[in-house]
Order: sequence, then structure tokens, then C-alpha cells
Amino acid sequence: MSEAILEPDLPIVDPHHHLWDLRPLLSAFPEPRHDFVEAIAGAAYYTFDELLADTRSGHNVVGTVFMECGAFYDAARGNMMKPVGEVEFVNGVAAQGASGLYGDYRPCAAIIGHADLTLGDAVTPVIEALTAAGNGRFKGIRHAAAWDADPDVLGPPFHAPEGLYGSDAFREGFAAYGQYGLTFDAWLLEPQLGDVLDLARAFPDQTIVLDHCGTPLNIASYRGSLPDHFERWQSNIRLIADCPNVRVKLGGLAMAFCGMPEEGPFDRHGGSGYASEELAEQWKPYIETCIEAFGVDRAMFESNYPVDRWGASYPVLWNTFKRLAKGASDAEKRALFAGTAAKTYGIEHVLP
Repeated sequence: MSEAILEPDLPIVDPHHHLWDLRPLLSAFPEPRHDFVEAIAGAAYYTFDELLADTRSGHNVVGTVFMECGAFYDAARGNMMKPVGEVEFVNGVAAQGASGLYGDYRPCAAIIGHADLTLGDAVTPVIEALTAAGNGRFKGIRHAAAWDADPDVLGPPFHAPEGLYGSDAFREGFAAYGQYGLTFDAWLLEPQLGDVLDLARAFPDQTIVLDHCGTPLNIASYRGSLPDHFERWQSNIRLIADCPNVRVKLGGLAMAFCGMPEEGPFDRHGGSGYASEELAEQWKPYIETCIEAFGVDRAMFESNYPVDRWGASYPVLWNTFKRLAKGASDAEKRALFAGTAAKTYGIEHVLP
């Protein structure tokens, strides 16, 4: 799917993308593979060159935020410290981008790593090692809590325990983490939104970023039930938005979990794909609810690439967001597409 770029001069800070090489791992997943595994198989290798091709495909992406994904962990370190390898790798990509060879574009200007907060107070040396590895670019962690009673919802890549964010061990680590003044990205599923609400209320001074609009579900036993759960999702989003310490990322809806669209995947080299008008129509109730609840100063559009390649190419994805923001003022668009992300992750220097 090829489209003319809408508003090509609008600055964008993409606050959520990954880098990885999943090729050695994909053979471990049994056939038939889970929809999510099939989706990422189409982008099994995604590092600097692939990111550069996408972010330079027409939209004015001035900077990005890397989001942890378990990639390039350091096997020489123990389980507690091995996530430091991911931040070391991404910091090298960021240094490559900051060389000036690619203009003013700053990929991975902020790096979100991972640390196991169930370590309690023992997580402190991990955070300090991540900070050192980031060389000023490390801005926070994500500790995902996605879980569902139906194992077919998430499939084999995800193994968070039920009720992670409410567990004593996690809360002890979260309290220790809070002393560093870093961000926390939360990923969990729509039926679990009460867990992030409780966490935000219990730690009102901790900045929390809710990923992927809270991940509505249209997969496995949830397939076809999006309308049935919309009001529950909407009510929880509004309650979470009442917590001033929470931000929301507007995106992720093209993931196989969300099923908007249900069928994929998109092939970078000329597959089916979906037009931005189609995607905007599907995503509108979720995006508009989030913006209305959080306001433009606490909401930010995200690519979630390459995962959201399931539904759209990178240019079409951002065209979709621009269609959804059509009625916003110039100042509101600047916040939604760049300003809120830059402020949240402390990278205002990338803005023109």
C-alpha cells in the first residue's frame, strides 16, 4: 500500500519501537504458530538499517525512543544483569545516528530498558548498570505484566505471572526504582487495566506510561468481542487518566492481539496492507477516547514498529495518525506527534 505523505513537515518523535534479530529464535515456535509470532516473523530482523529506511520513508521523524524487547541480552552476565546488554547495544545504534552522517535525525535518543522489579531492593545495582550503559540516553524501564487465563491470547513468547503489578515483590522493587526519577512503561491487556490503575494510585509520584491504548483484545477467545468490552475499556481508561502521573501511547492497535485489522501481515515489499482511511475508521473510538481523557499533553502517537507492520507500512501508519488528528490545532498536533514524547522521555533537544 503506497500513499502520498500527509503533512510531511510535521515533526515526529516516535516514542515506541524495537530493534532485534529474532531469526535464531523463530524455529523454536511450533507450527501452526501463534498470530503474534507470525506477525513478527515478517520482521524477524530489524536493526538500524531497517529503522532508518522506515523513519526516512517520507514523514519528518526527528527522533525516536527505543523500547525494550529482550533483544541482545548479554549472555556472559547472570540473569539479573543480562538486560544491560540490550541497552549497550542500543546505545551504539544511537551513537551511530548521532554521528551527523544522517542529518539531524536522532534515533534511540531515549532508551527504555528492562529490569526485574520482583528483585525488590536488589534491583538497585541493575538500574545503576543500565544508567551507566545508556551514557545519558537511558530514561527508564518497562516490566510487562501481560497475562490472560486463556494461554492462546498471548502465546508462548510471554510469561508474566497473574497480578504482577500488585505483588509484594514487584511493589518493593517499584518503590526502590522510584528513587531514580526515571519513567516506567506498563504493558498489560485490557482486562488487566485495573492493575495499572491501582499501581498509579499507590505511587502517585512515579511517571507511568501506558502502552498501546491499554491493548484491547480481539484474538483467541476474545475474537469478535471488541464491541462487548469497549465500555469497560473506556471506563478504565478514564479512571487511569484521572491519575496525573500516567501518560498514554496512542498506537499498538495493529498488533495481532488487538486485531485492528484482523488479517495481516503487511509485506514491506508490496503486500496487501491497509489504507490509512480504513485504519483510522477502526482506531477512531480508541484514539479519540484516549485523547479526550488524557489531553494532548499526556498522550503521544507511537509506531510500535516493527510489530504494527502487521497492519500498515510505516508511512501509512503515520498517515493514519494524522487523519485521526485532523481536527487538532497546530499546537495540539505538535504535542501529540512530538512534544509530549520528548518531554516525557527527556529528549527535548531533538525537537526543531
